[in-house]
Amino acid sequence: MKRKNKRKISYQQAINEALHQEMERDARVFIYGLDVADHKSIFGSTAGLAKRFGGSRCFSTPLSEDALMGFGIGAALNGLRPVNVHIRVEFLLLAMNQLVNIASSLRYGSNGKISVPLVVRAVIGRGWGQGYQHSKSLQSLFAHIPGLKVIMPTTPYDAKGLIISAIRDNNPVICLENRWLYWIEDHVPKNLYTVPIGKGRVLKRGADITVVATSWMNVEAYDAATVLAKKGVNIEIIDPRTIYPLDEQLIVKSVNKTGHCIVADYDWLNCGFSAEVASRVSEKCFGKLKSPVTRIGFAPTPCPTTRPLENLFYPNATDIIRAVETKLGLNRADLSKEKFHTWENKFKGPF
Repeated sequence: MKRKNKRKISYQQAINEALHQEMERDARVFIYGLDVADHKSIFGSTAGLAKRFGGSRCFSTPLSEDALMGFGIGAALNGLRPVNVHIRVEFLLLAMNQLVNIASSLRYGSNGKISVPLVVRAVIGRGWGQGYQHSKSLQSLFAHIPGLKVIMPTTPYDAKGLIISAIRDNNPVICLENRWLYWIEDHVPKNLYTVPIGKGRVLKRGADITVVATSWMNVEAYDAATVLAKKGVNIEIIDPRTIYPLDEQLIVKSVNKTGHCIVADYDWLNCGFSAEVASRVSEKCFGKLKSPVTRIGFAPTPCPTTRPLENLFYPNATDIIRAVETKLGLNRADLSKEKFHTWENKFKGPF
């Protein structure tokens, strides 16, 4: 999607810029977590923050997620705006008591008198042989809890704008960042701007079929759209950007236009976000649907370690292409000469 702004920066640079500008603008904002001030700086997203703002506003911590979440909640209750970073989303599970039973409920329990302006950043996505310990996404789990907002920016533009909106929000916000996206580049304004939480985006307009995709699956959907365009199929790609609250109207409008819907989620299918979208589309678009909603996601198993099995576990552009061909009754395209995005070889270590 072309923008007037000509400057292009990467996803991790966009997050870094958002943090720099918000910490500059608001002295209450600080960032903390495992290896936040380390030289690797969470894929570069926290680079320079400790040097610019000092160790009291950007600092690494011991490995105690439950304590760190409680610390962040306490800081938020006392007027600060903390950003807690988890190098893998699995580690966030160790803080679920604080997050689900306390942070999400305080505003409701106080009749709006107490706010918890806490941002929790967590990295998702595949690396090199990460296996079942470091491969989860879990957006559906967090979105299931009233009081938590869940964002999954795909583009650098959205990453910067949504991070700024999350920091300014008076509710706990979970930001899930796919590490394969850290190298994606986009036109991003240097000035401060926000992207509203709860509003999706049409990444590509089309008339034949709707693909609702989350996180990295939007990149796969774009690859699929390029191949399908050669066959005369024009797909529309919807990026919800926010898992909760969900921009249902945008999705419904698109499906009512195309009559077909594929949900390409970066997660398991059972009881997940794809099931939620499928349910809403089936309810709201029943009279317009030309085929049942199709769902694409992780294989129903813990993630394997070897690359060939990983390639079977994670969904990709080929899965989307085959699903479109099935729904529209098309012959299978020869994909042997097609090149799709992959950045597996960029990883030289576990993080």
